[in-house]
Amino acid sequence: MNTPVIPIDSWRHVFKLDPDKEIGDEALDRICMSGSDAIAVGGSSGVTFENTVDLLARIRRYELPVVLEVSNLDAVVPGFDAYLIPMVLNTPNPDWIIGQHQRAIQQYGYMIPWDLLIPEGYIILNPDATAAKLTEADAGITTAETVAHAQVADKLMRLPIVYVEYSGMYGDMERVSKVKRSLSQAQLFYGGGIRTTEQARAAAAVAHTVVVGNIVYEDLDAAIATVEAVKAAPLN
Repeated sequence: MNTPVIPIDSWRHVFKLDPDKEIGDEALDRICMSGSDAIAVGGSSGVTFENTVDLLARIRRYELPVVLEVSNLDAVVPGFDAYLIPMVLNTPNPDWIIGQHQRAIQQYGYMIPWDLLIPEGYIILNPDATAAKLTEADAGITTAETVAHAQVADKLMRLPIVYVEYSGMYGDMERVSKVKRSLSQAQLFYGGGIRTTEQARAAAAVAHTVVVGNIVYEDLDAAIATVEAVKAAPLN
């Protein structure tokens, strides 16, 4: 495994901000000064070069890492600390595993900042999520199949991140825990449906890194409270 350009292994809490969603200056200030370890920028739809540039410029006023999760080649913006490259493992459509990646490299390989790329093996487990529908992910897989997908990413592909994504719904923490116990070198990210400190604490106990997204736009105070909850939780 190549060592990521930024120390993701020290990240416990990450806020994920969607360029296609409105966030005021005061709210952004609270998010960026909350003590979260990093900001990830990305979304499944409506992400453009223009709204990504705008959000990056606003976040850059603060001293914390900011990474772009690449979901749309037209929205790739220079200036991020790193670029997360998702590979959806539980889809029968190879386009979302390697196809789009190959075409992007063929077209833009000469200008790709290879040392800033961090590949992540995505396992999408909410069938109603936009990301699941877009990528045709088989979100109905069993726990055993989920663990096997994670081990493909960890042990066979040697990806630095395995990302268990429930996107919009709170997931099965027992399943997430089994995934974590199966990993030998990858960092386990969990994202999806965290709206309370109790949920944040439970996720932090079974995943290396907890990603908090939608609640930022629904209940800012609750979102901010997840930072301390995650940081205080022991990792099992």
